[in-house]
Amino acid sequence: MASPQMRPLDHRYRGEHPVRTLGYLFRADRARLAAAVVVFTVKHSPVWLLPLITASIIDTVVQHQPVSRLWTSTGVIMFILLVNYPLHVLYVRLLYGSVRRMGTALRSALCTRMQQLSIGYHSRVSAGVLQAKVVRDVETVEQMVQQTAETGLGALTVLAGGLVIIGVRTPEFLPVFLVVVPAAALLVARLRARLRTHNEHFRHEVETLSSRVTEMTRLIPVTRAHGLEGKALRRMHGTLDRLLTSGMRLDLVNGRFGSLAWVVLNVVGVTVLAGAALVSYYDVWGVTAGDVVMLSAFLTTLTNSTTTLAGLAPVITKGLESVRSVGEVLQAPELEDNEGKAELTALRGAVTFEGVGHAYDGDGRPAVRDFTLDVTPGETVALVGASGAGKSTVLNLVIGFIRPTSGRLLVDGTDMNTLDLRTYRRFLSVVPQESILFDGTVRENVAYGMDDADEETVRAALRDANALEFVDRLPQGLDTLVGERGARLSGGQRQRLAIARALIRDPRVLVLDEATSALDTRSEALVQEALARLLRGRTTFVVAHRLSTVRGADRIVVMADGAIQEVGTHEELLRRGGAYTALHSGQVA
Repeated sequence: MASPQMRPLDHRYRGEHPVRTLGYLFRADRARLAAAVVVFTVKHSPVWLLPLITASIIDTVVQHQPVSRLWTSTGVIMFILLVNYPLHVLYVRLLYGSVRRMGTALRSALCTRMQQLSIGYHSRVSAGVLQAKVVRDVETVEQMVQQTAETGLGALTVLAGGLVIIGVRTPEFLPVFLVVVPAAALLVARLRARLRTHNEHFRHEVETLSSRVTEMTRLIPVTRAHGLEGKALRRMHGTLDRLLTSGMRLDLVNGRFGSLAWVVLNVVGVTVLAGAALVSYYDVWGVTAGDVVMLSAFLTTLTNSTTTLAGLAPVITKGLESVRSVGEVLQAPELEDNEGKAELTALRGAVTFEGVGHAYDGDGRPAVRDFTLDVTPGETVALVGASGAGKSTVLNLVIGFIRPTSGRLLVDGTDMNTLDLRTYRRFLSVVPQESILFDGTVRENVAYGMDDADEETVRAALRDANALEFVDRLPQGLDTLVGERGARLSGGQRQRLAIARALIRDPRVLVLDEATSALDTRSEALVQEALARLLRGRTTFVVAHRLSTVRGADRIVVMADGAIQEVGTHEELLRRGGAYTALHSGQVA
């Protein structure tokens, strides 16, 4: 089956009512949905035709009418019952296929939007919350549409068909039935506001739980190592207790709602039934025994239909809340703005900071201030300083994850604010402190994003990264699965694969963020040797805690409180006896 065409939804969602959003999501399948409604109406017609046929058969028997009427009535209902099966299969194909396509398109739109949102957004919003939106919220929307279509359409067709038959056959009773339906609708409207509030609160508690579980599983090695299982469980139990309270409150509101609707509708039903029997008994309005049976049957079916519609309120409220939840991502304004900006087709690697400053939202003190530095193509610049000095912020500015809030950052003499950063990053590679691998083969991880890389190119990158020797010893070599986050490899092996991934891209600008800090001495030596090959001829920014790893840098920039304190080579800075010397002496000691 061909995959559904994916359309970008982020430009469309602007906080409008979620029903309008649903209409937009289903716009490609409008014809199929209309056909599904028609097919459903025909296949479901026995439910509201059966009381009429039953009344006709009873009147035939009681009034001794021609027996041919009995066979006609029976034949009509048997035909409608027999065609239910093929019509139901057709209905499922039409409706459920549309729902599945909508869900797939919505998940695609969410994933697309996540790739467009700024790194700042992702640093604030938990990965567990975003995962819940893609998986749980979209599934809830799918279930809402399916349940509403199945039970809601059934209830509506029964109500419409029943009221039409009553209006034609016993019009005197139509006003009574017309009172029952609005009474149920009023009941729904009165409680819907409370249902929405409780559903929204429950949804936020589930998202918090998802975030907590993700955090707990990630911290299990630390928790177990320090004997903090009790503390971790107490923290989790607090979240679970809040979820339990919120869920029970939601269930109680839903329970009260459903029970009250059922009691009211059935009391009215019994009253109308008794009245119809009396009218027939005293031969008023010409109501026959068949009419009493028909009205009795319709009271049951219409009551059940109205109760069903009322019972759909929690499902619809929950589904629409999930549409709003998805919309929180689809309308999030924090996008990396690349549209209409200049595309880079080549890069020499000159990077110029002109009085650059950056302050994070909600933080009054700037993380970087008045940062001025001219980096020539092929130069290696190391950033050193205490934690919080602003080193990582400078790296994030170079990558383009964040933009200067003051000053200018130029690449080959062009202001980065005017560039399409996606094209700039084709010439950039990052080797982070913790190498990020996905659950695929060695080959797939090294050649990630380089679909045209042949085996020799991959092996050459691994060789230069000092990784080929251990890759060749793996059970399936290049085709060995590395496990989730590279769990089947050691830290040094993962880091060398990250370097191979950087090498195969042949970047002009390279960013190394504490690339050897988590390694043992032997692994560090192998990684340092690989890094030396990687740095050759490339503009490189290095952040390192151990000063021994940056001795060979062309220039070392010493930072404190977001500002540059000193700039020079290792030997020059030691001769000055300033901040770098103090850092160096502390590490040597």
